[in-house]
Amino acid sequence: MQTISQLQNPRVKQFGVTPRVAPRGHAIAPTAAQQQQSEARVQAPAPFPVSYDQAMRQAQEAVKAALSDGAPLIEVEFPSTTLSSVSGDGEGQNEMNASMGFLRQFLGAFRSRAATTRVFFPDNVELSVARRGQTEDPAAGRKSMDPKFGDAVFQLGYLTQQNAAWAVFGFYKSAFDPVKLVKDTDDLLVIAYPSFNPREELSAVYNLYDKVARDRKMPVIIFNGELDRVRGGYYPPVFFPEIAKFGQDLFPITTTAYYIHNFKGTRPATLFRCYPGPWQLLARNPLDENDVRVLWTSVKMPSLKEVALEILPQVWK
Repeated sequence: MQTISQLQNPRVKQFGVTPRVAPRGHAIAPTAAQQQQSEARVQAPAPFPVSYDQAMRQAQEAVKAALSDGAPLIEVEFPSTTLSSVSGDGEGQNEMNASMGFLRQFLGAFRSRAATTRVFFPDNVELSVARRGQTEDPAAGRKSMDPKFGDAVFQLGYLTQQNAAWAVFGFYKSAFDPVKLVKDTDDLLVIAYPSFNPREELSAVYNLYDKVARDRKMPVIIFNGELDRVRGGYYPPVFFPEIAKFGQDLFPITTTAYYIHNFKGTRPATLFRCYPGPWQLLARNPLDENDVRVLWTSVKMPSLKEVALEILPQVWK
């Protein structure tokens, strides 16, 4: 049941993650040859980063390698509060703020093609924050933030158009079509953390790929999209057919270039990948987050359920 504050706040993020407060807002599967080529060029494991600066440098090089290999969709996923945290450890607004800052840092590697790179934020309100920043509002739990994209170097857009009046009643659907924002000169699309309203935002990402990117062979980078929720069945297909279609059609052609997912508990561990290196399962020292050791490697991505229930108990004695 929604609280009064949730009904009054159109930015309340669905599925248990707190959003910003107050106004701010048919795929072709890879061929066997392509799969073999990808597996054949897997390199030695990358070291786990000791800082976010190192992580962003690794992510930049991993994505460049995936782009060089012709990957049509590329995923970058990592925790935004600390490198040992999991999604939801931080307050939702802080995680979104952090992801925006890391996105700008990540895009520094693509500044030379900024004029042809279009960055899509979750909605028009989030785009406004990216351009203008936000003021502090202690009553709303909102911290001040400088604009991260105020220089307008990159081309900007948004996936959905927030309507505050309808959002009060939990209705986010609009007639807005982000495909119309794509210009003939665009040759790279970057999707910024499309997890605020996943039903509408991932549907918009699907349409961008299906209607524009696929035919133009324009790569799409999804940055901190929390796609593990889709992989893990968090959204039942019967209730979320749009999200199910996204996973069914797009996951087979998605290259996860940079990935960090932490497992807590008595066996703290991290599933880590830096393309074109292999997938690594790392044991973590609870007393020193930079003390890690490799437990297991693979050229294929395991499911999080497999890691937690099968692989981790077997390799960590």
